[in-house]
Amino acid sequence: MDLPINRTLATEVILLGFSKNSKINLALFFYFLVIYLVTLFGNGFMVFVIIFSSHLHTPMYFFLCNLAFIDFFYSSTTVPKLLVDLWSSSGRTSIIVCGIQVHVGLFLGGTECLLLALMAYDRYAAICKPLYYPVLMRWSMCHRLVALVWVCSFMNSALPSLLMPMRICNPNQLNHFVCEVLVVIKMSCDSTAKNDLVILFLSLFSLFFPFVFILVSYACILQSVLKIQSVGRSKAFSTCSSHVIVVTMFYGTALIMYCGPSSKYSPNFGKYISVFYAIIIPMLNPLIYSLKNKEVTKIFLAKNKFSLHHQN
Repeated sequence: MDLPINRTLATEVILLGFSKNSKINLALFFYFLVIYLVTLFGNGFMVFVIIFSSHLHTPMYFFLCNLAFIDFFYSSTTVPKLLVDLWSSSGRTSIIVCGIQVHVGLFLGGTECLLLALMAYDRYAAICKPLYYPVLMRWSMCHRLVALVWVCSFMNSALPSLLMPMRICNPNQLNHFVCEVLVVIKMSCDSTAKNDLVILFLSLFSLFFPFVFILVSYACILQSVLKIQSVGRSKAFSTCSSHVIVVTMFYGTALIMYCGPSSKYSPNFGKYISVFYAIIIPMLNPLIYSLKNKEVTKIFLAKNKFSLHHQN
C-alpha cells in the first residue's frame, strides 16, 4: 500500500511532554522521581510482606500481591523514560521503544483491570457464600484464576499487533509523555477506522465488561450485607472499602480515557488523565491497602520497632 501524499515513514517519535521550559521540567523531574521511589518502595514492601508473612497467605492477599507486582512494573514502563526526557528535554524515542511501551502498557493495564474484577469476586464469595468460600477460593482455584487473568490479558495486548500493524508517518510528534495506543494510532499512515474498532473491542474486554462484573458483584454484596447485624455489617464494609477506592480511581480515569467522547476533550486532557492512572494510582494502591488492612499495618509497625531496637 502506497503512503499518502507528502507523508513519509517515521524512524523515531518525539514526545512533547509537559513543557518546553527547562525549569518546569526540572521541577517535574523531582516531583515524579519522588512519586516513583514511593511507588517502588510501597509495592515492593507489599510483595515482600505478603510473601514472607505466612498468616497473610490467603486468597485476598495473594491477589493483592499480584496487584502490587503489576503496579511496580506498570509504573516502571512509564516513569523512567519520563524522567530521562524531563532531564534531557529531548523526548526522542525510537519506534521500537515506543511500540514496547504501547504493548507493555496494554498488557499490564489490562491485567490490572481483570485482577480487580477477580478481587471483587473474591469479596463476593467471602461475604455472600461464606460456607462455600474455602471450596470456591481454594489455592488451586486461585492460581488458575490468576493464571487465566495473565494469559487473557497477554492475548488481549497481542491483538493490536496482529489486527492493526501500524506504520508511523511524519510528522512524528506526540502531545504526550508516553507512547499510548490512543495517541500513537493517530500517527498511523493508514486509515484508522479498523484501528478504532480494535481499540473499541479491547476497551470492552479489558474495561467495560470487568467493570460491569464488579458492579454486579458489589450489588450482591450490598444486598447480603444489609441483611446481617450492624457489627458484622461494619466488618464486611471494611474488608471491601480498600478495593472500592482503588476500583473507583482506576476504572474512573481509564473509562474516561478509553470510553469517553475524546472529541470533546482538550488536546492535553488525555495526557493529564494518563498521569493519574499510570503514575499516581500505582503509588496510591499500596498506601490505601496498607492503611485499610490492620494486618499489614501491624507488620509494618513491628518491623520498624524491630529495626529501631537494633539501632539503639
